[in-house]
Amino acid sequence: HCAAVALLFLGRPEEAGERLEQLGQAMRARAPELRAQVLGQAGQAWLEAGRPERAHAAISAALAINPDDVELWIDRSQALAAAQNYQEAIDDLTRALAIDAAQGGGGRADALAFRAAAHRYADDLDRAFADAERAVKLAPTLPEAWLERGILHRLRGDAPAARADWLRVLVLDGDGPSGDVARANIERLEHKLDDQPANRPAGRSPAGRPPAGRPEVPRDPRR
Repeated sequence: HCAAVALLFLGRPEEAGERLEQLGQAMRARAPELRAQVLGQAGQAWLEAGRPERAHAAISAALAINPDDVELWIDRSQALAAAQNYQEAIDDLTRALAIDAAQGGGGRADALAFRAAAHRYADDLDRAFADAERAVKLAPTLPEAWLERGILHRLRGDAPAARADWLRVLVLDGDGPSGDVARANIERLEHKLDDQPANRPAGRSPAGRPPAGRPEVPRDPRR
């Protein structure tokens, strides 16, 4: 398992995906939760390799084992969004948020930011903005939430509000991927290039899900 994960860090996601998927399928005598976690990691590797259909299959297999895992529903939404199946991604994120609430969670700002991006890609700016607003209020230190709300402000024609949100991203993640997008968007505003801000699809960290006990940091809402 460690060797397969190492392949992902070495920039060989396809090999990592193959090994993790084979391992997950062979772990029938192990705890179901562990097997589901490995299959979920395989899905992340396939997503990093640009193979959303393989990612979807692996994560769906994990969900068949552990359907109450919030992280797996969020993971699968990333595969769906990468394949431009935005409504299905929204459905998975809605399921993740419902499970989190049922389990007594405090809310998932990352899932809300991802769902905001998916709504945006589905051309539903009102629902997108509502989710981005909730994400910012729930986790005011999550740069992806501010980035997404800034993009939506710009698409709604409020350039000053967009700039303010992107400046906040630079404070929170100036040297990270969200900061890079925010900086590019501010430059586009200043040079009046167009009304379409730079953005990226929602996504997770390239290393996939972390070992148990370590926090996971979403990359950007898109994705």
